Amino acid sequence: MTIRIYNTLNRKKELFEPVKQGRVGMYVCGPTVYDSCHIGHARSILTFDVIARYLKAKDLEVTYVRNFTDIDDKIINRANQIGIDCKALAEKYINEFYEDMDALNVERPTIEPRATEHIAQIIKLIEMLIDKSMAYQVDGDIFFAIESFKDYGKLSGRKLEDMEAGARVDVDERKRNPFDFALWKSAKPGEPVWDSPWGKGRPGWHIECSAMSAEYLGKTFDIHGGGKDLIFPHHENEIAQSEGAFGKPFARFWIHNGFVNINHEKMSKSLGNFLMIKDILKSFHPEAVRLFLLSSHYRSPIDFTDKAMDEASTGLDKIYALLERVEEKKELSGIDNVESGSYYKQFCEAMDDDFNTARGIGVLFDAVRNINRLLDESKQGLSKDTIKDIISCKSDILKIGGILGIINESPKIYFDKKRSGGLKKRSIDPALIEKMIKDRTDARKAKEWSKADQIRKELAKMNIIIEDRQEGTIWKLK
Repeated sequence: MTIRIYNTLNRKKELFEPVKQGRVGMYVCGPTVYDSCHIGHARSILTFDVIARYLKAKDLEVTYVRNFTDIDDKIINRANQIGIDCKALAEKYINEFYEDMDALNVERPTIEPRATEHIAQIIKLIEMLIDKSMAYQVDGDIFFAIESFKDYGKLSGRKLEDMEAGARVDVDERKRNPFDFALWKSAKPGEPVWDSPWGKGRPGWHIECSAMSAEYLGKTFDIHGGGKDLIFPHHENEIAQSEGAFGKPFARFWIHNGFVNINHEKMSKSLGNFLMIKDILKSFHPEAVRLFLLSSHYRSPIDFTDKAMDEASTGLDKIYALLERVEEKKELSGIDNVESGSYYKQFCEAMDDDFNTARGIGVLFDAVRNINRLLDESKQGLSKDTIKDIISCKSDILKIGGILGIINESPKIYFDKKRSGGLKKRSIDPALIEKMIKDRTDARKAKEWSKADQIRKELAKMNIIIEDRQEGTIWKLK
């Protein structure tokens, strides 16, 4: 195994060696389903979707667990606001989540547990903590005593003595320490409840993930992931309660993705700049969204702008245009089962270095440029060596695309969809464009260069790009 991963726990890149050889257990914190998913959710989901794809491509058996938090303060508050029960609200947004993720070509995890379906496991874990005197009861509420876990703060690097109560935690005079956190919350009017040894109530947020990860991956597993915002307090608290209960290391590698900014500003409800996935997909192809979100290293922040999305869309066009060009060459048809070439090897080297998709995408475009160069230099026909190089390079492009989750359509379908959608918006008749291109071709044959140039300029005003090839003239939307 040559993969090196930046481990948030130890703040450095480390050689990845699974707990069980040939197998990987990965737990990622999924959405709290009380609202539509925004572009920040998409970044986290896509980061771990690609990590899972790559680990599978390395012939590892991956058990990928991503949960739904379907009971939480936010869900309860939202459900009460709009007058429906929590279960109905959660179901609505779980279904919407699937619609967004399916549109973005996100593969389903191995297991998708819901917190409400694991109450028994949560209660059992809380009982273990009480038995070890690491949790205590106050008026039907159960709190974790953070001072009982000597390594508290090891993930975030925070020290209890330097932390100020009230900044990120609820102030509750009943707690022994202001940073003790709720494992179980006693029943309150208007909230769903379950029976427990401490009376009716519901689980706290942090305990859910500890119980579900242990249920499906065991007490110690390979990778735990999520956004940087989860490092404290959520992941810090998971470590405390899991290692406190089981007396064993929890997750060996912690992976956290960076934030998405909107036009150079932090995405926040107060600024009103939350961009929902479903709205973004009305303007941009899902694969362009994937390409954009993977174009920066997952640990770095990324800035969502129309310019950045236009660049991603243009890049996607270039990939599909190259594949279309290859398909048009009869000499290149019907050749399969080609071994991986140098570009796939370079891509794997990038991914082995802490899943560097940004560098991997650079390799992808190097491969695209290489095939275009080979085709441009072979106007007199393709030699056997050139054919072999092109087919090998194309195979690498498709393999890379499979891991990045792009290039899922044929070039014809991709460009037909783009043309029909774009032309409808601009009220342009495709037949008119075809006629103008034919008129230009006729003008060039007749050596009427000024007329041909004039037609090109008129097409450019319509945001139509034309490209003259040996096989004929093709056109695309700008």
